[in-house]
Amino acid sequence: MVSTAPNVPGEPGSTIRPERVLRVRGHRPLRGEVTISGAKNAALKALAATLLTPDEVVLDNVPMIADVLSMANLLRSLGAIVEIDPTRERVAVRVERIERTDPPPELFKATRASVVVTGPMLAREGQISFSLPGGDQIGKRPIDMHLRGFQRMGAKLTREGSDILATANRLQGARIYMDYPSHTGTEALLMASTLATGTTTIVNASAEPEIVWLGNMLIRMGARISGLGSPIITVEGVERLRGVSEVVIPDRLEAGTFALAAAITGGEVTLAGVREPHMLPLTEKLLEAGADIWHRDNRMLVRAGRELQAVDIQTLPFPGFPTDLQAAFMPLLTQAHGVSVVHERVYEDRLRYTEDLVRMGADIRVARFGDNGQFLATSAEVHGPTPLTGARVRALDIRAAVSLVLAGLVADGETEVAEVHHIDRGYARFVAKLTGLGADVQEASAST
Repeated sequence: MVSTAPNVPGEPGSTIRPERVLRVRGHRPLRGEVTISGAKNAALKALAATLLTPDEVVLDNVPMIADVLSMANLLRSLGAIVEIDPTRERVAVRVERIERTDPPPELFKATRASVVVTGPMLAREGQISFSLPGGDQIGKRPIDMHLRGFQRMGAKLTREGSDILATANRLQGARIYMDYPSHTGTEALLMASTLATGTTTIVNASAEPEIVWLGNMLIRMGARISGLGSPIITVEGVERLRGVSEVVIPDRLEAGTFALAAAITGGEVTLAGVREPHMLPLTEKLLEAGADIWHRDNRMLVRAGRELQAVDIQTLPFPGFPTDLQAAFMPLLTQAHGVSVVHERVYEDRLRYTEDLVRMGADIRVARFGDNGQFLATSAEVHGPTPLTGARVRALDIRAAVSLVLAGLVADGETEVAEVHHIDRGYARFVAKLTGLGADVQEASAST
């Protein structure tokens, strides 16, 4: 194995330029087959789980994206030996001993997923100090449920501004009620409870496929977990976890992105390496919008129908429609006949990207509802179909960046998308995969 990846952003020797744009020219139907990479949201949490054992953990089908490399650097700062083989998409991690409990703020803040290392660190080392993580510009993403859960398990917390110190002699099993089925909250508490004394019950737990996969990985490491995929997860703490070799599940969000790209461009694309149950929310909405879809042997064929129809979407925890596909679905709705309504019920500020779609000609009317200043929901009414025209736009986060690229695929003229480093954080070989399907997408320097 090697620890550098010359074609991966963030690694030594990388050829990726920090200031880049994507130039997209539309009206080219996408056709062909694309292989879906491993799930970002599974790989990052599995990397955090390597802190729970002194043995080696080997992960295959790891997407070679910037967030994975950021997590690898965070683990190295804590004492881990991390080897990355980008050609085989394999990462091997061994944490024989944790050398520090105060990760450098610049590494901890590099990705939102870094917050989940708090659970393994408290479970194994009994201490961690950190600054609140960074991530996408999509509104508040508090970690109060993580912290309250740790307190229920006996941890002491000290806060000074954005800095937090958590300590525990040894975590104790407890019943933890979550106000909301938080993805990262469930993962952090799940990992923390594996080495706690006694039994932990997580009530109103998230049932996302990535959490079920992570839980099964922990079981193979020696954890005692029941209830995965349900609102109540029970964990009986053990003394030690062992190493394991795992294959990361396919990324349902990447698969959904290419499925939408096929439908919006009037094309026909086969997605290789998908799990049909994970795709259900998107599949149902695409069928409702008029697309044709077939599933067989972990392959999904998406073909545009005769005419796209308006549909309504509400983002909710799985098996609800994923918030991370809401932005990618929006360009399709601009081309659908009728009025669509999108309710964003997970993140309070995730519809800001629609301002750029409006600049491209979309008829999107955003409304925000609240009670005494408290956020309840954000909604958008989309009138279609409307012709889109290429423009210079700027991505706010990973999913917004992809939304603007998809809009460019059906727009007249050229669309220039800036701040595309966000795509590097969540999509492996995104441009290469699009051009392999016939899209006219080029990377260029922002100064040219």
